[in-house]
Amino acid sequence: MTGEPLCLAPRFDVRDLRVRVAPYADVDERGRFLLDTFGSKPWLWDTPDELRFAPDGRELVGAEFQIPGAEAADAEDAARVPAAPPVRPGGLRAAESRDFRLEVTSELCRGPGDSVLTCLRDLDVLDEPLEARIGIAPDVALLVQHGTVVGWSLTDPVRHLTTGFDAPDPAPPAPATRQLLTACLDVVTTPLLDEVRDRKPAALARLQEIHRALRTLHKDRRRADALLSLIGPLVEDGAPSGTRGHGPVQESWPVTFFE
Repeated sequence: MTGEPLCLAPRFDVRDLRVRVAPYADVDERGRFLLDTFGSKPWLWDTPDELRFAPDGRELVGAEFQIPGAEAADAEDAARVPAAPPVRPGGLRAAESRDFRLEVTSELCRGPGDSVLTCLRDLDVLDEPLEARIGIAPDVALLVQHGTVVGWSLTDPVRHLTTGFDAPDPAPPAPATRQLLTACLDVVTTPLLDEVRDRKPAALARLQEIHRALRTLHKDRRRADALLSLIGPLVEDGAPSGTRGHGPVQESWPVTFFE
């Protein structure tokens, strides 16, 4: 750990469940960025998390993390995520100029109201204290235990919602968007997803309700559209015959979950 953290704002690509902290704005720029830097990067079928360093000075210049796609940790385990130590802002310098592998995390712990998403190597991390939280960028921290990176966290994820390489909306998120992020994460990180895939009526009704709330949210459209990109394919797959696409939702489904 050394120097200053990155000044780049994180981009929470909710469609692909990735968090990017990097200067590139499209696929071509990303390719050039990977060629011009070293560190952890994808290779063929291998897709680790990424920390990228500049050859000159070996300073951290970018990062990309994957949010575990399986079911999130239960509330009891999520409540065990320690509050200490506090985040200490700082940069990173590689000990030497060589590529390496940074394993993806396997456990997602959702904080109250999804105010923070913490991704861990495994739940055994919670059995011992953390040694450090290194704030490598605004709202993004690496978790260190026994001198090893064992996870990372994103604070206030709703603020950073986007899709692809687009920059997030700089305006503050609407309160309704915070509720809708939680509702969407409930769909993709809890057993509700299996119920949707099994086409259980109650689960499909809730999915349609969330979908309608996002479509009719007049404020915060960019974030709402990002969330629609996450659940839209599920709506298409699970919609009853005659209701696919973006036409009116059946009025028999409940539509009062969100104010």
